[in-house]
Amino acid sequence: MRAEPVLQRASKAKTRLFHARVLVTRLEEWCVEAETSEEAGRLLAAGVGERCTPGESVQVEIDSILDA
Repeated sequence: MRAEPVLQRASKAKTRLFHARVLVTRLEEWCVEAETSEEAGRLLAAGVGERCTPGESVQVEIDSILDA
C-alpha cells in the first residue's frame, strides 16, 4: 500500500466551525443641533443626536474563541 503525500492528507482534515467574541471599536460622526459646542457635547453625551456617517473600524480585538 502506498502512503498518501502529506499535502493530500492535510486537505482531507475535517474542519470545525468556531465562534468568537470580538470587541470592535468604531469611529463614527454624529450630528446634533445646539447653540454652542459645549451644549452639543452635553447633548451628544446624553444620547441626543443622530449618526451622520456609518463609521469605520479602528480596532478589532478577539476576546475569546468558543470551542463547542
